[in-house]
Amino acid sequence: MRIDVLTILPGIFAGPLDEGMIRKARERGLVEINVVNLRDFAPGKHRVTDDYPFGGGPGMVMKVEPIVAAVEHLLSVGPQPARVILLDPAGEVFTQDKAWELAREQHLIFVCGRYEGVDERVRRVVTDEISIGDYVLTGGELPALVVIDAVVRLIPGVLNQEEAARQDSFTTGLLEGPRYTRPREFRGETVPEILLSGHHAAIARWRRKEALRRTWQRRPELLQAAVLSPEDRRLLEEIWAEEGAR
Repeated sequence: MRIDVLTILPGIFAGPLDEGMIRKARERGLVEINVVNLRDFAPGKHRVTDDYPFGGGPGMVMKVEPIVAAVEHLLSVGPQPARVILLDPAGEVFTQDKAWELAREQHLIFVCGRYEGVDERVRRVVTDEISIGDYVLTGGELPALVVIDAVVRLIPGVLNQEEAARQDSFTTGLLEGPRYTRPREFRGETVPEILLSGHHAAIARWRRKEALRRTWQRRPELLQAAVLSPEDRRLLEEIWAEEGAR
């Protein structure tokens, strides 16, 4: 996969893209990530990428010409087809399903807005508009990093245990249940005995039940959309009986 990121602040990406899983994926040739300075596509001596809004109002607006010129250039040199993604508070809220969808693409181009947003005409070259939540940040760079991290880990071969990605929270429709590792006892709190039993079927049932419990306790609305088996419903009945509530 090739990922291009358009930004006026390329330095923001230097650390996150050069560490951990993303660094390893780049070194192994599983993903190519290019951070492109939008100012390189701005006309004139001063490489201006923003201007005052028509009609007045506070703040500045990102100009259309440099963004469209940069996108058209990247489309001409990268694999086709490509998804051009504008990070915008008014966009579709990013989900794990969207991450899986984007992970199947060959080429992603992220457009990071700043100030009061982008000229409306930029949207003519955009295929997707994504928001990472109902709050406002100073620009699209941090949302782009969030989406890139979520997508890259799903590319085949990036994770050592790809089954882990398929069992992530939200991928199954539920939150993940509790996880434990050594030591067996810490400050009087011990690992549940079932996890030490070696009984794989019983362990799988316990983990599913605890995932259902955590989802019911913390994000009950997810249960409305989750695909639940008859066994899941029996486990929920057990949970409600144990918790003394429905």
